Amino acid sequence: MSIKDLPADTRPREKLLARGPQALADAELLALLLRTGVAGAGVLQLAQRLLADFGGLPGLMRTAPGALARVRGLGPAKRAELAAVLEIARRALAAELAAQPVFDAPQAVKQYLRLQLAHLPHEVFAVLFLDHQHRLIALEEMFRGTLSQTSVYPREVVKRALALNAGAVVLAHNHPSGVAEPSRADEFLTQSLKGALALVDVRVLDHMVVGTADVVSFAERGLL
Repeated sequence: MSIKDLPADTRPREKLLARGPQALADAELLALLLRTGVAGAGVLQLAQRLLADFGGLPGLMRTAPGALARVRGLGPAKRAELAAVLEIARRALAAELAAQPVFDAPQAVKQYLRLQLAHLPHEVFAVLFLDHQHRLIALEEMFRGTLSQTSVYPREVVKRALALNAGAVVLAHNHPSGVAEPSRADEFLTQSLKGALALVDVRVLDHMVVGTADVVSFAERGLL
């Protein structure tokens, strides 16, 4: 059944306008973005298939553009619209973190890092540089590695913190395996960076490990 065959008050657009976006199921919201289906499948069916194949909205939003290009029915226009929604979410979270201390919005920090890092097929070490009120200055990818490891040089992190006049940092890296559990090497690296940055009066507020479905905070676990 296509959207036009549904009763008017159950069509996603009309439902959203009448009852608000919170009234729509995930597939209905996605169908509004996609607008049209493909041969043999209406837009709602296409939306449901995408959600099933990629692990719901969180998985779809973390999926690399190259993976979406292989999905029948997702042409350049639809992929561009999905990418635009993802970038809007990133920028909205970045603006929120720049306007208030990061510890006022710990979940927003985790969501921001998941959007930035969780979908990557290789390991990336990134740093959220914060001002002296602990508001976001920038998130920068400092080092990139292979599937399972990367090399991090504390001197480069210190140099960048000084260049940005940062007062504190939140360290972050992803685990391409999808499991966010920190390793002993992660703990050792955190302490090394904490010591190096302390020499220039920059605090390490947290180190977050980003997996597919979770973000583990060193601060919350008492590992700092």
